[in-house]
Amino acid sequence: MTQDNASHTLTVTALPLSSGDWEFDPLHSAVNFAVRHLGIAKVRGRFTEVKAELYVGGTADDVRVSAEIALASIDTGNADRDAHTRAADLLDVEKRPTMAFRSTRVFGAGEDWTMEGDLTIGDVTRPVALAVDFGGVVDSPVDQRKRAGFEATGEIRRSDFGLDFGAGFLGDVVKVQLDMQFVEPQGQGG
Repeated sequence: MTQDNASHTLTVTALPLSSGDWEFDPLHSAVNFAVRHLGIAKVRGRFTEVKAELYVGGTADDVRVSAEIALASIDTGNADRDAHTRAADLLDVEKRPTMAFRSTRVFGAGEDWTMEGDLTIGDVTRPVALAVDFGGVVDSPVDQRKRAGFEATGEIRRSDFGLDFGAGFLGDVVKVQLDMQFVEPQGQGG
């Protein structure tokens, strides 16, 4: 049930997840991106060092998500390109070691959700919205604990974060795709 008015939206959607702090599963999660090169093709890559937290309350209004990504963990499949991307004239990982996300609002129903939040790269924070596809919840045959899966997609503009290097070579829009898996809190479920 959703109540709308001009200044406020209240979401009271019940969630199919147990309340509590869900444990991030980095072995079954990924942070991927794609950016245009020379306007004709995409360079794809990923970040390999990611931490994430998911707290689930009784409704979507009580969900909190945060993530921190080590920018030096960039992997585009080319060591020379990755080293240059980490350098001072591009990402400058010495000055900007991490990218951090904090959710501010989650809303939706069924398998389709939207997560709004603040993305911080270096000393710049901007609002972003991600479309979230809820993959569902299953019992793991390994340890019989429930796993929840999510795919979040969206776009950010590099220039919004002061990362305007490579104009004419690299596109401004970066498409992001996050595949995340979380483990139900201990003592939950049955």
